[in-house]
Amino acid sequence: MDEIHNSDNTLRSRVDGYGFDRSDDQHAEAIDKFMASYLSILARRASRWNNLLSSGERISKNRKLKRFCRKGIPNEHRKTMWMLLSGAEEKRKANPRTYRLLLDSQKDERVVETIALDLHRTFPENIFFSSEDGLQRPLRNVLVAASLYNPDKGYSQGLNFIAGLLLLIVKDEENVFWLMDSLMNNILPDFYSPGMEAVRAEQELLGEIIRSVSSLFKIESTMLLIWKDRELHDHIQEVGVQWCLVGTKWFMCLFADVLPTETVLRIWDCLFFEGNKVLLRVSTLLILQNKERLMACNNFQEMVAEIQEVIKNPKSLNCHKLMKHCFKKLGSFPTTRIEKMRQECLMRVGEQ
Repeated sequence: MDEIHNSDNTLRSRVDGYGFDRSDDQHAEAIDKFMASYLSILARRASRWNNLLSSGERISKNRKLKRFCRKGIPNEHRKTMWMLLSGAEEKRKANPRTYRLLLDSQKDERVVETIALDLHRTFPENIFFSSEDGLQRPLRNVLVAASLYNPDKGYSQGLNFIAGLLLLIVKDEENVFWLMDSLMNNILPDFYSPGMEAVRAEQELLGEIIRSVSSLFKIESTMLLIWKDRELHDHIQEVGVQWCLVGTKWFMCLFADVLPTETVLRIWDCLFFEGNKVLLRVSTLLILQNKERLMACNNFQEMVAEIQEVIKNPKSLNCHKLMKHCFKKLGSFPTTRIEKMRQECLMRVGEQ
């Protein structure tokens, strides 16, 4: 049986458009409701992207393209745009034989065994990853090749979910390999290095950003809340929760296997254009829009449990509104200031 009944007795597919089984998803009906309204937005964005790409205008990183990416890249153009925006297409053209040579080269059996274990843990609820005949073999190829090409980094958990989702969208393992290389070496350098100092520092940086937010934050059109300096940051610290417990998985897998697929893809549209600042924006918003519930936590266990629930907030399902709030409600994230704060956090992590 491929369909099940909603509570209003309408039918919906057990499997979504990306191959994920939704039969046990408690948010499935909410997602269906959102998608019904989101389709018109997707159609409008697709029309504008088609006009842009058919105009003969040279694709370059400019304010117009940034605005387009922030409003979402249509699925049919994601492969092309992600490859161009990330620099992966340039790498692929400059190294046409590299991927195949890596697959034919001598492997580190320990790494291969570790990757093999993670293959079955990667989106087990997705029909395309259920067997070797599906995407498990391409996933293994990409992860093994990436570990060989980056011996200083090897293989880290989290990369399997990133590569897996890229395979679902891009549908070409060589292109996915180069996208992974761009992420690991250009967009998120040192994120996947042994010791994870960069990811740990990014968690500290998230805490510093939460601490420094002081502005009117508009959740809905009828409600204004004031976020005061240090209040939420200090409360999280007081109950004993370190920032490395807050969002390490968010950063390691770039929200894949964390947030709804449509939301993750919208985040990645911006990530490939603007870099890792978008991860900080999304993480900050997820924390701030749940401030009241987090402030109500009185101990470590309550806080950790509530942070895990943050990503399940219905607001996370509406990717269009979430991304709009990330850029409109949080204000500017100046590159110079963020980088200075990041270096301070790296020094602090290095001293631990």
